[in-house]
Amino acid sequence: MTVELGSAARPLRAAIVGAGPSGFYAAAALLKEPVAVTVDLFERLIAPHGLVRYGVAPDHQNIKAVAKTYDRTAAEPTFRYFGNVEIGKDITHDELKQHYDVIFYTVGAQSDRRLGVPGEDLPNSLSATEFVAWYNGHPDFKDLQVDLSCEAAIVVGVGNVAMDVARILAKSVEELAETDIADHALEALAKSNIKDIYIVARRGPAQVKFTNAEIREMGHLKIADAIVLDNELRLDRASSAAIEGDTSMQKNLDYLRAYAEIGATGKPRRVHFRFLLSPVEIIGENGKIVAVKMERNELRPSVSGDIKASGTGHFETIPAGLILRSVGYKGTPLPGVPFDARNGVIPNEVGRIVSLETGKIVPGEYVAGWIKRGPTGVIGTNKPDAIESVNSMFEDLQKGKLPPAPEPDPDAIPALLKARGVRYVTQEEWKIIDAKEVADGKARGKPRVKIVEREAMLAVLG
Repeated sequence: MTVELGSAARPLRAAIVGAGPSGFYAAAALLKEPVAVTVDLFERLIAPHGLVRYGVAPDHQNIKAVAKTYDRTAAEPTFRYFGNVEIGKDITHDELKQHYDVIFYTVGAQSDRRLGVPGEDLPNSLSATEFVAWYNGHPDFKDLQVDLSCEAAIVVGVGNVAMDVARILAKSVEELAETDIADHALEALAKSNIKDIYIVARRGPAQVKFTNAEIREMGHLKIADAIVLDNELRLDRASSAAIEGDTSMQKNLDYLRAYAEIGATGKPRRVHFRFLLSPVEIIGENGKIVAVKMERNELRPSVSGDIKASGTGHFETIPAGLILRSVGYKGTPLPGVPFDARNGVIPNEVGRIVSLETGKIVPGEYVAGWIKRGPTGVIGTNKPDAIESVNSMFEDLQKGKLPPAPEPDPDAIPALLKARGVRYVTQEEWKIIDAKEVADGKARGKPRVKIVEREAMLAVLG
């Protein structure tokens, strides 16, 4: 007698790789399905929540509050957390296939795009990803070398991440001290000499990617003025037409115009917004960055209707000692999983993973989040994206397209990890670490004091 997959007698066994927002949204969607499902969530780091913990700016605690939703999912009796477990190292792709009926990959976009200009590999030329991970206490980036002794920094890009890193550089230590910024970063920022921060866009003010909230915050910094050049706010005809009726973009322009009108008020730091500039060379002297050579651009509508930036052959040089590039992110491949290197994503059709060799769907394997669609949207965008992938899985289950795992015993995974000496961290153990961070934070008037090193986290567990 065959037992139906997804029945109480034989629950569907689901593995999720990556405990960021899309991983938790996929888990929540799976546990809401009208079938019996058990979910095991695997994470390379000890702490869950991904970008919410290690990506969201420390002064944006309201956004971090979404973690409470993930904790509710983690409290479900059919959910298990395996922190400190790396797929491909501690457990293989083939072993997951052996023990799970379905696998969801929700590993985000962990690597950054480069500028591709001379001097990019000089010390203090960093990606915004690295800088964000450093100040947010990511264990892999705690020893990142960030030299803040220079007087000017350049942030290349005009998305929300570019705004976050510029704002962290522009804020006073008093403003940052009440956040959950990592202690090592706060100590370094307390000694910062940076007075001028340049946010540089290759296109114009009508093509920025930041939100209204991000640009509004720049007008409320205690020790920094937002500086905008009035002549760089004039829109070409194509840009004006492109944003007609776009209330969000019009609001961004209103803020920029207001900052241009107010100008410098004498605060010790300045955040300069510069448009229509592309870095063409990072200039170094004696192994240190001293300036960035920029080419001035002009905007031209393309045949496809996009508005492209083209170099004019005119240049200007901005003195600076720190460069942070924030020009996009891409995923990195996982052992045994198809990967589209050109686009930095796992190839898929509505969340179903597709083999690049055969063009056929890989049965029982799915993807959600940035590794599925590329780095677009905000944290909440991952929820409908994950639900879409889970719906695809449920359709496959109903149509009998899911081959059952040969060894679905739930006890097999903990036994396998223990036999290999892998010190995995459970949800209950993570709650102990979390409680310690929050208690330490309360004592210091902060949301939490992050424990950064893996060894220190494990030491809390005894």
